[in-house]
Amino acid sequence: MKTPYLQLQATLPVSGRQIIAYQTEEDIIVYQAYKPAIAEYAVAHQQFGGPAFSYSRMSWIKPNFLWMMYRCGWADKPDQERVLAIHISKSDWEDILNEAVFSSFQADVYGTKAAWKAQLSASKVRLQWDPDHDPYGRKLERKAIQIGMKGDMLHRFGTQMIRKIVDITPFVKQQKLHVDRRDLGSLEVPLETVFTPSRALNIGLDQDGF
Repeated sequence: MKTPYLQLQATLPVSGRQIIAYQTEEDIIVYQAYKPAIAEYAVAHQQFGGPAFSYSRMSWIKPNFLWMMYRCGWADKPDQERVLAIHISKSDWEDILNEAVFSSFQADVYGTKAAWKAQLSASKVRLQWDPDHDPYGRKLERKAIQIGMKGDMLHRFGTQMIRKIVDITPFVKQQKLHVDRRDLGSLEVPLETVFTPSRALNIGLDQDGF
């Protein structure tokens, strides 16, 4: 579901670390941007694979649409010309988050560097909180989450967790025209809300009880 960008921003936190995403009752949508060969295989087979995709590398997913637009340059950057919206269940998303370890040491989360390094070496999932961005690529106070996966977790995500893959590149290109014209009043984005986990997760969320 789409919504006017300016209208959506009035409903979202202006700072802090929250997971902001398009959600259905059961699913959450995450984004990835790839070169055409990977994207075409993924859409055709509704999973990742094929000769252009490697399961031996870390792959990053982002639930925040505008963070993805910043990262891929609104589908203009080389090898990121196709933007995919990937539907997975909220329970699978929480399974991924439950395995996530910060890419850099966070004293408030791990206590000691030794404890962090032990978890880091044992996990196949990486977590980063980066500045969210506005449509022009300018940093915001609010943080956006991105999750990197490798090994068994990436294979499980790519072949078992995915419920649907949709190529949203035409929508991205259409909205980029408004950005290029600096017409944010016409810009539409996915209707995103704050995701509230159903269980305690050690990922540094700025939400009561988690």
